[in-house]
Amino acid sequence: MAVLGHTFGIIGTLAAFPRRQVARAVERKGGHLRRGVTRQTAFVVFGRSLLAKPGEAEIEARFVGLAESGRRALSENGFLRLLGLATLPVTPALTRQSLIDQSGLSPRHLDLLSLFDAFEHDSEPYSFRDLILARKYAGLIAGGAGWSAIARSVHRSGNVAALTALSLHHDGTDTIYARRAEGLSELDGQLLLDVATPDDVELEDLFARAEDAEAAGDYDEAAAYYQRYLAIDRTDSVAAFNRANCLKAAGREAEAAHDYARAIKLDPAFVEAWFNLAGLMSERGRTDTARRHLAKAIELDGDYADAVFNLAKLEFDAGNLAEARRWWLRYLELDRDSEWARTAERGVQFVNLHLLPAARRV
Repeated sequence: MAVLGHTFGIIGTLAAFPRRQVARAVERKGGHLRRGVTRQTAFVVFGRSLLAKPGEAEIEARFVGLAESGRRALSENGFLRLLGLATLPVTPALTRQSLIDQSGLSPRHLDLLSLFDAFEHDSEPYSFRDLILARKYAGLIAGGAGWSAIARSVHRSGNVAALTALSLHHDGTDTIYARRAEGLSELDGQLLLDVATPDDVELEDLFARAEDAEAAGDYDEAAAYYQRYLAIDRTDSVAAFNRANCLKAAGREAEAAHDYARAIKLDPAFVEAWFNLAGLMSERGRTDTARRHLAKAIELDGDYADAVFNLAKLEFDAGNLAEARRWWLRYLELDRDSEWARTAERGVQFVNLHLLPAARRV
């Protein structure tokens, strides 16, 4: 798998390596790293901080949704290995199906536990030690343990391979225990390669608080958190984009326009920023500027159906019927089944009725 030319997104916070060091490694290899998922994201890294939040179902839904969209999910260790920041501990030999057949672990649980590095290897081929771990995890799940409880607990051991020599137990809580000579004890230890600096910790905390406030609809508070984040890291285009969205939702349109422009300056290929700024300009009556921004979004991503539809509507509202028809026809090449497609079809029919008679008269 090559890094060159690809965009990587991170969901959650990395526990195994500081994000800024990872970002530099991605850039050195000719790739791009962003928080979250945008239209251009090809690979999505699941940060282990997601395990700190309740709700296995939400993580599973994200994982399935990414697979359906054609994007590839990566674990933290898988991402580090791709960048050359970590190596495989042993030479693997087992296929995914072989591991499933010999361990009794379901395919879904294998994929999710691999996604959060509960094995030596994040994908096939797996090692014999991975098979031992899979059998232990299958027993824990059969006993009522959730896969996320296993994933949270195993990293406390410092090295998942060390768990192959332990007897693992679950007592109905969210914690996995090891049976030792002195009795049951938690899998205490530090997270792998936990070398985050104070600045990294503060940044991740600010971004998480901003996202939580945004999700709760507290847009002014979210914008304030994003601003504090950007005061520390001025290079994060996604933080600027998110802040712009919050400012727009809070009715602070002039500030929102400034931060959309900041996101674009930091990342000229940020398609969603061009699109959202175009929408804001259109709402403020700046039709020519909105047209240029939508055209830029389509130039960057020719299959961006929303941008194509909005440009068609903008041209229609401006009285440019031939251009509106052209863009609606392009939209129908991208989408023929939605309610928006019905609107585009009606738009084309309307323009035909008005333009074709005039053409015949000429």
